[in-house]
Amino acid sequence: MRRLEQFGLPLLMLLVVVALSFNETTGAVFRSPANINNLLGNQSVTALVALAMVVPLIARYFDLSVSAITGVSNIAVASALSSFHFPIWAAILVGIAAGAIIGFVNGFLVAKVRLNGFVVTLGTYSVLLGLVTWYTDGRPITAGIPPRFAQWSSEAFIGLPRPFIILVVIALTVWYLLTQLPFGRRLEAIGSNESAARLVGISTTRTVWLAFVISGVLAGAGGALQTSRGGAGDPSVGTAFLFPALTAVFLGATMIKPGKYNVWGTVIGIFFVATSVSGLTLLGADVWVQPVFNGACLVAAVTLSTIIARTRDASA
Repeated sequence: MRRLEQFGLPLLMLLVVVALSFNETTGAVFRSPANINNLLGNQSVTALVALAMVVPLIARYFDLSVSAITGVSNIAVASALSSFHFPIWAAILVGIAAGAIIGFVNGFLVAKVRLNGFVVTLGTYSVLLGLVTWYTDGRPITAGIPPRFAQWSSEAFIGLPRPFIILVVIALTVWYLLTQLPFGRRLEAIGSNESAARLVGISTTRTVWLAFVISGVLAGAGGALQTSRGGAGDPSVGTAFLFPALTAVFLGATMIKPGKYNVWGTVIGIFFVATSVSGLTLLGADVWVQPVFNGACLVAAVTLSTIIARTRDASA
């Protein structure tokens, strides 16, 4: 039963992949290298946004601003390239730095001032979307983006899309940080009982603050990658990733470490939803199916993760 809890969703994903691969209607297209590369590459930014959300969530703090931070980073990188003619590496650093600064402010308000994290980051989300619209006047930034920057993410490395390789490297780094270093154990202690963690000597303020900064850095990296993926700065990007990322995070809490937010469960959740939606699209489903499927998965994931967590707390 324990193994079924841990690996139930990955097994379900495998069944979906097998069914779509051998279905008469979808098989040839679904198995094609072009579709596989699209699935792996297109979800990399969403996965980075979801990982950004995971870090503070381990300490039971929501960061709803990560999608908007990705949008700000996307515009910052595009603007640095287009308007200020930065070299590519410097423009990427600008995007990541923008994410880190916003994460720092979020962390200050939540960890230091002790404001409600859900409310603060929801407010930050709204403010950032407004600022991006003001700065861009609602128009994408396309001029001055070096073609080689846009082409980079469409190329492969060892047979896999480069954005997917970036995702794997970052996911490994975040997994190591959260599971193999004291920082991750401190986050788990805070998430379990913040008052008790403070009493045993953990600097809860510094740890939570740093979690928000790391979250901002990851979301900023997602924005830089999105600039390469899209070849532009898109002011609508900030709204695109929030609900898919939330869905993946809560799906991830139903597997690998049931009842706990974790890196690999989140990544699998991203690709489970993407694979399922791709299959439904190939079967001829209408455009409304994707938001409905995402919403249904989110509700189901929240329900399952809550039930699992309560069951484990009761057993303990």
